[in-house]
Amino acid sequence: MGKRLWVERNKDGSWDAFSEDGAHLKFGHGKGLFTPGDLMKVALAGCAALSSQFPVENTLGEGSGAKIVVDGTYDPESDSYLSFEEQVNVDATSADLSEEDAAKLKERVARHIEKGCTVAQTYRQETPVRVNVTVRK
Repeated sequence: MGKRLWVERNKDGSWDAFSEDGAHLKFGHGKGLFTPGDLMKVALAGCAALSSQFPVENTLGEGSGAKIVVDGTYDPESDSYLSFEEQVNVDATSADLSEEDAAKLKERVARHIEKGCTVAQTYRQETPVRVNVTVRK
């Protein structure tokens, strides 16, 4: 089992997500809040960001990173995303890379994301979800 997470509703209708190690974020429906669908895209982008961090920093220096933009094709009939599109942008303009070095970095970033991104690997397969409802009285 992974890290334990839970969500709790706030009086204003928003929700807070917590982890057992102290992480926290606010979500819900409304202005300034991530929806659960948004969080799926954030998880995908975040996973790509963390997976790409090593090759980017190794080539461009510590503190360098990629900007990852994720969009999804949503089907309202099935209330699900049919696909996601990820754009990984690495700004290497200050590094003066050769074409060959830029191509190598592109390949390393893609390989690291492909191998190390648990979220993308999970989305690519059918992932069963079991829901257990308990009502305390």
